[in-house]
Amino acid sequence: MNQNLEQPAPQANQRKTLRSPLIVLKVKLEEGKKSLFGYAKNISRGGVFIATVNPREPGSRFKVEISLPEPISQTTQCDCEVVWKRHFSRKSDYEPGMGVRFLDMPEETAEAIDRWVKSQEA
Repeated sequence: MNQNLEQPAPQANQRKTLRSPLIVLKVKLEEGKKSLFGYAKNISRGGVFIATVNPREPGSRFKVEISLPEPISQTTQCDCEVVWKRHFSRKSDYEPGMGVRFLDMPEETAEAIDRWVKSQEA
């Protein structure tokens, strides 16, 4: 008996840059007069995962303000775009939130984030 079982193909790692978890950082998203606070859980020079129960729709753009960890120790603002979102589910092991891509992160800050991420791997 020959069973032809299809195995799902392994997903290629779509991340182009290293990422590192952060000790909970508050993120402020500006939308007119409203502010949404979430927590940055994973950051790279290209973007961040923001844990929140109210993730925005993919394609949404907004300005984000993030307080970066030591030794960077600065607050930075840039425009970003939601790339994906995950809703809350009691059955999921993953927390709700959204992955956002930085659109205009200053190069100096992006390089500082890279150095910090690499230092966390050591």
